[in-house]
Amino acid sequence: MSVALTGATGFIGRRLLARLVKNGVQVRALTRRMPAEPEGPHIRWISGSLDDTAALERLVEGTDTVIHCAGAVRGANHATFHRINVEGSGRLFEVAQRQQCARLLLMSSLAARHPELSWYAASKRQAEQRVASSARPAVTVFRPTAVYGPGDRELHPLFEMLMRGWLPTAGPQEARLSFLHVDDLVAAVMAWLCHTPAGALVDGGPFELHDGYPGGYTWPRIAAIGAAVRGGPVRRLPIPAGILHGMALVNLMLARGLHRSPMLTPGKFRELRHHDWTCHNGPLTRATGWVPQITLEQALGDRRQWAAD
Repeated sequence: MSVALTGATGFIGRRLLARLVKNGVQVRALTRRMPAEPEGPHIRWISGSLDDTAALERLVEGTDTVIHCAGAVRGANHATFHRINVEGSGRLFEVAQRQQCARLLLMSSLAARHPELSWYAASKRQAEQRVASSARPAVTVFRPTAVYGPGDRELHPLFEMLMRGWLPTAGPQEARLSFLHVDDLVAAVMAWLCHTPAGALVDGGPFELHDGYPGGYTWPRIAAIGAAVRGGPVRRLPIPAGILHGMALVNLMLARGLHRSPMLTPGKFRELRHHDWTCHNGPLTRATGWVPQITLEQALGDRRQWAAD
């Protein structure tokens, strides 16, 4: 088995790369900056980006599987997300089609279910539509919910504060959230690899993925889990919607002035305030046998993950 992997130096991709190499899979990994680690017998680094068709040709050459994890999660305008998430994804899968790769996996996001919320969500939905209309064989699409675990930089501060007895809440207390540990996501990718020997799944998805907690988590439930794990009280710190929205507007203006890529924007504000991020694993479980193993409570119990850096 040989895999062309994008996003191999990112949070999810790095964890997936380690698992692939451990399992003896030959990996060609795209990177904008060559990592310090040596290539080793199972990995070859390909210098380039999603904008570079020649680099993508080198990446895909000789492989039978493409796993696309790279993408923009931060940006100060719609064009940034569209260039990377939509045009970059389309370019990669067009190359994979020309080189007749048998298996194609797009790592999308649960946010794609609601493209009206943000530039990010819209770009993820558009990327799904772009590759679905052009790639043969069909692309399998994963839509994981909020992913966390070792190496995560986005949810780590929230869970670290939770383990110290504080929980900032950005949405209404009745909102329903869902989470997925990165190791469970990696296991889902490996299950997909094992169950698609002759090509993509008959039903290419999109497949939603979460940790299996029934009905999703509410903010009060997250606080209760944190209190149980840490053996002490957790105080909730509600962030008023008006203040959070104002922070998002100011952050976007500052980022544009400083030519930086912000995470907190008005679009992200709408994502944070959305009332229902629950999802269902059933279709993927039926297709591959994958079942998540790590609950939020179990992950929070591993204090090494939430210790201060």
